[in-house]
Amino acid sequence: MKLNLPNKITFSRIFLTLVMIFFYLTDFVPYGKIIAVILFIIAACTDFIDGHIARKYNLVTNLGKLLDPIADKLLVMSALVMVVADGTIPAPYGALACITIIGRDFIIGALRQVVAANGKVLAADKWGKYKTACLDTTIPMIMAIAFNTEYNIVSGMWLVGFTIFTYAIFAIAIFLTIYSGANYLIKNKSAYLE
Repeated sequence: MKLNLPNKITFSRIFLTLVMIFFYLTDFVPYGKIIAVILFIIAACTDFIDGHIARKYNLVTNLGKLLDPIADKLLVMSALVMVVADGTIPAPYGALACITIIGRDFIIGALRQVVAANGKVLAADKWGKYKTACLDTTIPMIMAIAFNTEYNIVSGMWLVGFTIFTYAIFAIAIFLTIYSGANYLIKNKSAYLE
């Protein structure tokens, strides 16, 4: 099967995620964490690009509907687990955030599998897209805090203000995670209550 452009862009997001993980975790590459932040932002932008191209040029495929959320989750979950593991999001809040986001995605993934068994594909809804956009905004900011902890570039009130702002957006992302998951389950209840 020949891949169209949006699907190729989606695959590039998966590749960029793997490279991002490498740079975030390596100690021997100078400024590896800031490179990881830049790679995250580029990878997150591909999510909007592939969707825009697919809709504009009528290139929406079942593969794209399946692959796009997987690529999104791989990117977000990888970065989130790393900033929780290194303590940038303090315990127990980081663990609770991970459980909430991963749990929501497992539930929605299971729903999609049930629906797929009946020959249907459920695309993401707008609240899920808002949640993704919010996470794509706040996670690189949290990664930047980890970078700053390592190199101490910004300090004082600037750091305090940036940190408070970042975690406020992250709290909104957690709320959207819960809300979008509940909304998706309610909207598609006919698919699993048959």
